[in-house]
Amino acid sequence: MLNDPRSHGLWARTAPPAPATSPLEGARTVDVAVIGAGFTGLSAALHLAEGGARVAVVEAAEIGFGGSGRNVGLVNAGLWVMPDEVPRTLGPVHGERVLQVLSDAPRAVFDLVERHAMACEPVRAGTLHLAVGPAGAEEINERARQWQARGAAVEVLDAAETARRTGTGTYGAALLDHRAGTIQPLGYVRGLARAAIAAGAEVFTSSPVTACESEGARWRVSTAAGSVLADWVVVATNAYTSAPFPQIAGELVRLPYFNIATRPLSSNLARSILPGREGCWDTKEVLSSFRLDQAGRLVIGSVGALRGTGTTIHRRWARQTLRRLFPQLGDVAFEAEWYGRIGMTTDAVPRFHRLAPRILSFSGYNGRGIAPGTVFGRSLAGHILGRVAEADMPLPLTPVRTQGLRAAREAYYEVGSQIAHLSSRV
Repeated sequence: MLNDPRSHGLWARTAPPAPATSPLEGARTVDVAVIGAGFTGLSAALHLAEGGARVAVVEAAEIGFGGSGRNVGLVNAGLWVMPDEVPRTLGPVHGERVLQVLSDAPRAVFDLVERHAMACEPVRAGTLHLAVGPAGAEEINERARQWQARGAAVEVLDAAETARRTGTGTYGAALLDHRAGTIQPLGYVRGLARAAIAAGAEVFTSSPVTACESEGARWRVSTAAGSVLADWVVVATNAYTSAPFPQIAGELVRLPYFNIATRPLSSNLARSILPGREGCWDTKEVLSSFRLDQAGRLVIGSVGALRGTGTTIHRRWARQTLRRLFPQLGDVAFEAEWYGRIGMTTDAVPRFHRLAPRILSFSGYNGRGIAPGTVFGRSLAGHILGRVAEADMPLPLTPVRTQGLRAAREAYYEVGSQIAHLSSRV
């Protein structure tokens, strides 16, 4: 990925090649212009093209360059916030609707993977939300109660079963979500691009959008070397948004998150650490995540950026944390490291915006982009194709509201994660 080993790390090394693309040159006319080749934009493009629309995707860098190609790869259901909080935030209609849509979202991801034969290491073994201390146990029990009341396939595991599934006795309980799983995220987003192209969509890379201007009843999306004239525009850039839609960037605080991968574990170690291949994260405020990839590499992640003093601090934290969790690892060797940024909203709920007539956007995934991005992109396609009314979309339309003190808060997260990791104990 643009010759930066810390942008996509392990995923860039192990994902299948991206489909062949080129920069946008000259002028073309389509039904829908999609800005951003991540989960949301490419899902929208795929479903639009399958519905008969002419689609052009315009990407500033490469397919999956943003958070879609950098994340942990947990295909989770729901949102970060407790289920009962969502209707209080969005109202009972949209609140329960989005909970149902996102409860089913992992299945939509894995169905796409299977239907299009995407080589992205899919594992439908569930995820484990690991309880740290009594407060963590209380949290996961309450989360389980609220999801079970809605019929979701989740259960709370005791300490013994949690230890058996993870390979560590650190955690007192875990919430097992049978709906969820893991994928190789860069492989998945490249698979979406390949499927969208096969359905008839065009994908242009290395083409930063410089302007989006009205031209009669249409919109002209321009780059340095070309333009697309379209009836509709989908803005799917999230935490990597720049011109000409700075209002989206202004609504999000960008939280840095890194991952570090070990070399493939021996067969003996692989049998004792995550033998069922669940993806995991814990209940700490500065959370930790870990999972295995297909080759048996253990990938550990947390809040922070691998730059400046953070590089040494976070590496040391990862090594010490793995030793505490899994002493059987011994002196573990690392093979890859990478980081990116997460778009955080004020209430941890994504946003659906109409930026102008026939210019639509979903953003603010708060660290859960894979399944929501996939189904929200599908919803955008359904709306543009005239199959889903605006009132029936998963989220209500809301105005864009800029968050105050964004730069200061982003700096606080980066420095604060270093302080937390310097003094961290599992």
